[in-house]
Amino acid sequence: MKIKKGDNVIVITGANKGKKGKVLKALPALNKVVVEGVNMRKKAHKSKKKGDPSQILEMAMPINVSNVKKTD
Repeated sequence: MKIKKGDNVIVITGANKGKKGKVLKALPALNKVVVEGVNMRKKAHKSKKKGDPSQILEMAMPINVSNVKKTD
């Protein structure tokens, strides 16, 4: 895999086509990368302590490395 953590990439295919971002995490075993602000999903987070509010967090999910291209 030629793309590493910290590289700037652009998404070339899929629903997020044209978006640019920085690679937050590379997963070479799965051939996937997590790009900042791309492929965002909402996840419900239950409160752990009494009195704390529950939250809906927005997280970046991994996408296939073949769907991104390194930029300068």
